[in-house]
Amino acid sequence: MLQIEALPAFSDNYIWLLADTGSRRCAVVDPGDAAPVMAWLELNRGWRLSDILITHHHHDHVGGVPALKAHCGARVHGPAHEDIPQRDHALDDGARLQVLGLPLRVLAVPGHTLGHIAYFLDDPEQPRLFSGDTLFAAGCGRLFEGTPEQMFHSLSRLATLPERTLVYCAHEYTLGNLRFAHAVEPGNDDTNHRLEQVIRLREQGRITLPSSIALEKATNPFLRTGEAEIRQACLQRNPLLGNPGPEQVFAVLRAWKDGF
Repeated sequence: MLQIEALPAFSDNYIWLLADTGSRRCAVVDPGDAAPVMAWLELNRGWRLSDILITHHHHDHVGGVPALKAHCGARVHGPAHEDIPQRDHALDDGARLQVLGLPLRVLAVPGHTLGHIAYFLDDPEQPRLFSGDTLFAAGCGRLFEGTPEQMFHSLSRLATLPERTLVYCAHEYTLGNLRFAHAVEPGNDDTNHRLEQVIRLREQGRITLPSSIALEKATNPFLRTGEAEIRQACLQRNPLLGNPGPEQVFAVLRAWKDGF
């Protein structure tokens, strides 16, 4: 049986820990810090960390890899086109791998970084997506290396996954993202309701994840660039756009969010 836990790291990162209760093996996604993982293993004696899944090369996602590798000998999986410390298994788009007996599919999602990948657990009962810093709850990652066009197409690809797919992103950015979403599309009742819920959760110190593809399509402005209200908000912000397509609307939204 699969259990998934969020291990907080730094100020707002989550390291996702996947635990197979049958084999007592576990895997982690993007361990930027080894300490939370080591603490979990110390608390749960008899478990073995067998795999480390990396989405991209930023230090807050890979910083804990060397220490965990030295302690546990875990196999490190990561994007083929980025410099990932102690990587054992280089992954390209479309690659398939088994981790804890689970079938994972690799999706190339450039934008935040050029080689960024996501891991999709194609389980018919409960599909799951580990999206790193590409798709956030109600938002998306900054464009440190890629272009707006690349990120737009990466998000469009993720939006085609089954709507019941649970989305495990790497940061607790949901409240700030929803405040931006409300500013962009104040007439969206789904966004307004979600914002109220998330405010309550954060006041209680509770996590706002996972999300779902269905919820993101209903409330995430970066997946809603064809909506009239969002398009109009972007035209008001940049009247020189003329008759923008969804990619141009996305570019305005991303630049707007950078300074929000």
